[in-house]
Amino acid sequence: MIREAKMEEIDQLTELWYRSSVKAHHFIKRAYWESQKDAMKERYFPMSETYVVTLQEDIVGFLSMVDDYMAALFVDESFQGEGYGKEFVRFIKGRRENITLKVYKKNSKAVHFYKKHGFVVVDEFVDQKTSEQEYLMEWVK
Repeated sequence: MIREAKMEEIDQLTELWYRSSVKAHHFIKRAYWESQKDAMKERYFPMSETYVVTLQEDIVGFLSMVDDYMAALFVDESFQGEGYGKEFVRFIKGRRENITLKVYKKNSKAVHFYKKHGFVVVDEFVDQKTSEQEYLMEWVK
């Protein structure tokens, strides 16, 4: 069900990241997410350990890790609520002793999701790029 992403899937991953980011972070201008697409495609995905879930040829969601930092967890909007996010968290917890992540404070749906799955807020700060408050969250085995 969950497998490593392939390099030829980076375009699909970037589009899923972009669509999901715009939707989940409605409090940040779309232009910001648009300006980050090339960096995601050319820098962030190649440096990450990324896993996907697919249905036929379509990517339903992905999880990207950089060491013990969860850099991204996105599930296509049409598949949210079906347990894919929960499966990604269970999957990666089986491969790590601790996990940290950042989440925008205004993204209450994501904050609730991570808390439900055992993550706790360990710090709060302002993201310099967006001027939005973020939580640093952590899970320890």
